[in-house]
Amino acid sequence: MGGGHAPNKIHDLVISGESSVHRLPPDVKLVALVAFVSSIAMTPRHAVWAFAVYAAILAAVTAIARVPIAVIGRRLLIVAPFLMAAALVPFIGDGPQTKVGPFNLSTDGLWAAWNICAKALLGATASILLTSTTPIPDLLVGMTRLRVPRPVVSIVAFMVRYLDLLADQFQRMRLAMAARGHDPRWLWQARPVASAAGTLFVHAYERGERTHQAMLARGFTGHMPDLDTPTRSSGAWLTALGPAALAVSVCIVAIVQ
Repeated sequence: MGGGHAPNKIHDLVISGESSVHRLPPDVKLVALVAFVSSIAMTPRHAVWAFAVYAAILAAVTAIARVPIAVIGRRLLIVAPFLMAAALVPFIGDGPQTKVGPFNLSTDGLWAAWNICAKALLGATASILLTSTTPIPDLLVGMTRLRVPRPVVSIVAFMVRYLDLLADQFQRMRLAMAARGHDPRWLWQARPVASAAGTLFVHAYERGERTHQAMLARGFTGHMPDLDTPTRSSGAWLTALGPAALAVSVCIVAIVQ
């Protein structure tokens, strides 16, 4: 349980920098993110211009924060399964048909696929910008400042930490299996991997119990200690909520049109 845990992994998402986006207080950025993503989610799918404005806002924030486009592109791969599922909707949708090349596709299905892809990509990009400019511990402090229930903050903190531990341990188990000649390439060869995953989660539960007992023995009361983070100011609120306010305005105009 020592050096192999790589305790700094929770900071791997952060792109170090001294931009104004990096310096904003975490609670201010969380409020801005919720407002921005909510605006994207409520925008009617036919308001293509609104999505273009959202993309321009994200591009501007990306430039200010100096987050590399390649990093954002790699991290956007997490939404690839949703995009592939959305690509099937035009083929199975009902209603009027639109001819696209050799295919007759559902018009409603095309709009639904566009809606899923646009909102997933824009929302994920906004979240990536937040995690790229704000360390996880600071985000936890921001949640506390926003009066998120303490148990929820503690659960998130331990979840982040244990995701790293689980990933490390599963990787070691896979290396051990490969060293013993097991290198699955087909679905029907994956049974040992599934068994190892089950064993891993049992061990994780037992480790969690031991960790909790050790923390209680050291005086843990259920509250995570507060960390020093940038304090809020009117300027910080104006800086962070400016793009979010623009997004909300765009959403309102798109809805009432």
